[in-house]
Amino acid sequence: MNRFPNIDRAAEACGAFILEKLNEAIAQRGRATLAISGGSSPRAMFEFFARAQAEKMADWQKIQLFWVDERGVPPTDPQSNFKLANDHWLAPAKYPVANLHRIHAELDAAEAARKYTDEIRSTFGVVPGDVPVFDVIHQGMGPDAHTASLFPGEPLIDDRRGIAAAVWVEKMHQWRITMLPAVLLAARHTVMLVAGADKAGILKEVLEGPYEPKKYPVQLVARNAIDVSWFIDF
Repeated sequence: MNRFPNIDRAAEACGAFILEKLNEAIAQRGRATLAISGGSSPRAMFEFFARAQAEKMADWQKIQLFWVDERGVPPTDPQSNFKLANDHWLAPAKYPVANLHRIHAELDAAEAARKYTDEIRSTFGVVPGDVPVFDVIHQGMGPDAHTASLFPGEPLIDDRRGIAAAVWVEKMHQWRITMLPAVLLAARHTVMLVAGADKAGILKEVLEGPYEPKKYPVQLVARNAIDVSWFIDF
């Protein structure tokens, strides 16, 4: 558990750790794959990535970038996870467009999920039934212990075959497209960035309480992923 006095420090340390793992992957395999999440917490991490480009700490030409989930909005909408990353990192760093694999959430949700699944399979060269292995997947945790767009009670928490799916989030009255557990659990490195002291109690329950992933979806990753690193500001 890596603790920091504020979210900016936590996010920058998280970003540095991610770059370290991506550079290791490039050294070993010639390229790297990263999936990122949205929300307000990673903004400072994205700004760190933009500076990393200027300081030659990262070679984005060798890093394929994906999104863990996306809200059902166009890429120019203020709610868009893509827009957050694009405004604070991708556009300033002139990230190579060919290496960007955004979720086309402006489409019908089911169609967007199918398109995203096909894009992931094509990039990784996997056939239906196989699971792509990301080098790094960055995730967060909501105050209700959701992660990705897997919210409490979501039936797809039990799915171990799919890559991505459309989910209706009733509390948000919104469709979302999300990666599924099989992909999240297969990553070589899982990096959790969590902000807000109000989440301290729920995080303790997630890590130390009974295993109830339908109630606390993030437990799925916290207790089953291959390698999990936490960066928190409380």
